[in-house]
Amino acid sequence: MSGAALTWYFDFISPFSYLQWQKLKPLLRERRVQLVPIVFAAVLDACGQKGPAEIPGKREFTYRHVLWLARQEGVPLRFPPAHPFNPLPALRLSLAAGTTPEAVDSVFDWIWAQGRAGDSIEALAPLLAALDVAAEALDSDATKAELRRNTDAAIAAGVYGVPTLALADQLFWGNDAHDFALAALRDPALLSEAEMQRVGQLPVGLQRRR
Repeated sequence: MSGAALTWYFDFISPFSYLQWQKLKPLLRERRVQLVPIVFAAVLDACGQKGPAEIPGKREFTYRHVLWLARQEGVPLRFPPAHPFNPLPALRLSLAAGTTPEAVDSVFDWIWAQGRAGDSIEALAPLLAALDVAAEALDSDATKAELRRNTDAAIAAGVYGVPTLALADQLFWGNDAHDFALAALRDPALLSEAEMQRVGQLPVGLQRRR
């Protein structure tokens, strides 16, 4: 798997995406990683799940946990004015700017390092100017269609959360799975070990009624 194609699925709404982005940036100097902004809410809908920020108690814990993780990792983090927020303008901005590492980094920094709103074209106006992106590009049919294609492709690939780093067809979900993904990247035989294979086919012993 050392030569596997790498794809990173993310949404700017996710602070865990922001945290993993800091770990991913050094890897970009060594390998090509396809950066794919997607709509997390659409993924949740496809999976019939709620996001952590939609569950009372879990929401507050998640925010505190994110702050603690950022401090542990030495990453500057300041929450935006409201969360959850509408991430579509930020996602479309990254696409309109070519989804370059520089554009993605700028949007993450704006929302999660500076703690600014990213939920409207007006809120993002200074960033649009800095990235030389016209406001009209965020509302263009082409940009909207590209975001839908990205999200549909992610769902078809089995993505169920963000951030997700895909090594070929193997999905590693979450900021906390980053080291696991790098280990699998370094050692292609890791996921072929007998116990890794066995748990991948483990029978379901009980299903909860809904």
